Amino acid sequence: MTRIAAVHGALAPYQHSQQDLTDMVARACLPGTVDRRVLDRLHGSARVLTRHTALPLDRYAELKDFGEVNDAFIAAAVPLGAEVVGGALEAAGLSPRDVDLLMFTSVTGIAAPSVDARLVQRLGLRPDVKRVPVFGLGCVAGAAGVARLHDYLLGRPDDVAVLLSVELCSLTFQRDDPSPANLVASGLFGDGAAAVVACGSRRRAAGPVVIDTRSHLYPDTEEVMGWDITGSGFRIVLDASVPDLVRKNLPEEVDGFLAGHGLRRQDITAWVCHPGGPKVLEAVEESLELPEGALDMTWRSLAAVGNLSSSSVLHVLRDTLERRQPPPGTAGLLLAMGPGFCSELVLLRW
Repeated sequence: MTRIAAVHGALAPYQHSQQDLTDMVARACLPGTVDRRVLDRLHGSARVLTRHTALPLDRYAELKDFGEVNDAFIAAAVPLGAEVVGGALEAAGLSPRDVDLLMFTSVTGIAAPSVDARLVQRLGLRPDVKRVPVFGLGCVAGAAGVARLHDYLLGRPDDVAVLLSVELCSLTFQRDDPSPANLVASGLFGDGAAAVVACGSRRRAAGPVVIDTRSHLYPDTEEVMGWDITGSGFRIVLDASVPDLVRKNLPEEVDGFLAGHGLRRQDITAWVCHPGGPKVLEAVEESLELPEGALDMTWRSLAAVGNLSSSSVLHVLRDTLERRQPPPGTAGLLLAMGPGFCSELVLLRW
């Protein structure tokens, strides 16, 4: 039995209205002779009101190449990561010396030594802490990270494991790229971080219990979502078929997973869903026939901060714990989807 002892989230320091970000994208991506009504429509339909960025908006034009962009990622990711890990440990009533495993995930920057390594001395973690830096899972990594903490703690029930997610999506924005995928992404993604503290069964801790997890990789979907790595950095790959993939595959996956535990969709009291975007969320709601309001926490997170990639579902989990705690003993489902194309399900008991 793995128990989620604490979840702590934070946002990048610079907050902007969606309109300010749309205006910036218009200046950076659209020639002066191009009608920007398509951009305005795409950003308006994202249902995002505000987002945060790692840098002031005028700084992005000064970044000359991928090297400078990635340096900016490291410079911002380390303090933001330290903030959320420290906050999560404090909320769990634990010290940095208690941590046995630190897993770090991001899909918006790279570093060697990795960000987790740069945090060990800064946070006062033990030098023998086990570290697992993960790259490439994208939006699914928040749920997958919780699942992998569970896998680890099943074998080490005395241990404490921490998942850290830092996603600075604004640093992947491609200037001079008016492609539909880039324009959609520029209206959806924001910058933030989150940390989860999980404890093995022999440690006393409050919080929901992880019962089981399931991963599923869908065949022939490698080109649906991800990055093309270019000289200017990460260029988004985002196919319009994603909502259809959700409708086609998610109901069977969820029903089969729940049935293995004698549960049905109606038994789930909290749906902790990654805010992939309006069309994806509508596909989740419709295909699973969720009751009205089931994804309210997810919709609110999308409006307030946008899609934070792997950090987003962890922000929704935090909000659920703080604002809409389900009845004790009931079941919850944490779910996310990402590049592969794949899904990750985590069954919780409150």
